[in-house]
Amino acid sequence: MVPAAASDARQAWRRLRRRPTAVIAASVLGLLVVLAVAAPLLAAVEGQDANTYHDALVDSARGGVPIGSFGGVSGDHWLGVEPGTGRDLFVRLLYGARVSLLVAAGATVVQVLIGITVGLAAGLGNRLLDTVLSRFTDVMVALPLLVLAIALTAVVPPDFPRPLLLILVMGLLNWGGTSRIVRAQTLTLKQLDFVAAARLAGSGRWRVARRELLPSLAAPLITYAAILLPVNIVLEASLSFLGVGVKPPTPSWGQMLSSAQTWFRADPMYVLLPAGMLFVTVLAFTALGDAVRAALDPREAARLRVGTRASRTSRTARAAAPGAAAPADLRKDTSS
Repeated sequence: MVPAAASDARQAWRRLRRRPTAVIAASVLGLLVVLAVAAPLLAAVEGQDANTYHDALVDSARGGVPIGSFGGVSGDHWLGVEPGTGRDLFVRLLYGARVSLLVAAGATVVQVLIGITVGLAAGLGNRLLDTVLSRFTDVMVALPLLVLAIALTAVVPPDFPRPLLLILVMGLLNWGGTSRIVRAQTLTLKQLDFVAAARLAGSGRWRVARRELLPSLAAPLITYAAILLPVNIVLEASLSFLGVGVKPPTPSWGQMLSSAQTWFRADPMYVLLPAGMLFVTVLAFTALGDAVRAALDPREAARLRVGTRASRTSRTARAAAPGAAAPADLRKDTSS
């Protein structure tokens, strides 16, 4: 017999594959991950690297503007060069994708792990523990995330690896939402019969959490993690844009946007390329997260379809009824 969880997972996968938005978003993200992983190989194919300066490719008389059209696009530099330095933009975008995806994924994992631990402890603990952990979670949610992240990243020694620092800071400050979801679901699930049966069979709290609750929490956690990923990508770009994230010469989309402030009039491509990559990545993650939520909770999509169909049927019936008032736009045309 196939376990119920495996059957539900296959049904969710089939529902997800039937959504064109999910397929397109997953394809875009898959391509982005492949490009980021293959960055050294693609850089070798182009014959460039991320940190070599090409002074001959920028016009020093104009302040360092790339020579040529579209930011110096050529057969040797597929997306042009960076103003002022002449570094290859294609390679720096690829390595910037590595940093953004690594930091966002690492921070999401830290947030989910801490949120699961605190949420389960609050949901399964006694009233005192639940109160203490819930108030602590409320404090973490209310803290100004960006301000604290800027303060913490600014006081850490500069030789500390910046991507690891961003993962830790973002993960340790932004787990409150995950904890709230886990606690609420735990309080609901522990009242159900299968959890009560496991406890009557002699299972302890943490065995119940591991064997009974965590499988049931997988769907909301996967959905929430898919929402956290684009949020973390934007947060990493914001910190790098403000100068407290990834430090040069390590490329980052936010860092490239920060340095592009002085070049957007002379070289629009230098702004459009990292901004476009950031926009497409966040949009794809957001669309995929919405599709995952609908696939894991088909009842909400079914309610939406039923409501839309009922509303459409009601409007059609009113329009076809004898003596029914004509629509406003039809009345306007008739009177004119």
